[in-house]
Amino acid sequence: MVKQDKPIELYYWPTPNGWKVSIMLEECGLPYVVHPVNIGKGDQFKPEFLAISPNNRMPAIVDPEGPGGQPISVFESGAILQYLGRKAGLFYPSDERRRVAVDEWLFWQVGGLGPMAGQAHHFRIYAPEQIAYAVERYTSEVHRLYGVLDRRLADHAFLADDYSIADMATFGWAKLWERQGQDINDFPHMRRWLEAIKARPAVQRGLAVNAEDRQKLDLGKDQEARKLLFGQGVR
Repeated sequence: MVKQDKPIELYYWPTPNGWKVSIMLEECGLPYVVHPVNIGKGDQFKPEFLAISPNNRMPAIVDPEGPGGQPISVFESGAILQYLGRKAGLFYPSDERRRVAVDEWLFWQVGGLGPMAGQAHHFRIYAPEQIAYAVERYTSEVHRLYGVLDRRLADHAFLADDYSIADMATFGWAKLWERQGQDINDFPHMRRWLEAIKARPAVQRGLAVNAEDRQKLDLGKDQEARKLLFGQGVR
């Protein structure tokens, strides 16, 4: 395991994308300190946060012991997972063929499942008016994507050869299947995979990070938070 004297700074809010990084840090045993980015209060638009995450979205990290011993900031959850995997030498294989398998499923999540599930959440739960076409469009696309996932997991314990950053990236979104209008019984292999990942102690610790903050953000009632999130967008 890599030696890390100074803690990694994690800019975070407990969402599916935030969980990816808190879980990875816990899995790797890397020391870290959390800087909450309250997305319901507009922290993501503060200049100090934009300096490290110009897309005004969390998570982001600052590693004070980056390449050459110099600090480095990283934004975008997939890039953070890859960086931490290379740094720790864990959950992101160095063998090129095995790494390609991880990258395929990581990019499947960041480019497909995350955005589609996020839109399903929005139009099913948060949209000010129900738009039947949008609800059907995104609910159906998430169902298709979970079908892809389930077929993969029919003959693989995890998304790649072994448990990896691809599983961590996908898990946080997949565990919210109910909010996406899905029936987990349609996806038995996905259900087995979810249960296996949920049982990991590091995953449980990663999900517990600032978990109380998730309960405080009530988008059903907080109109200002809705304006900030859905007027500008956050992931």
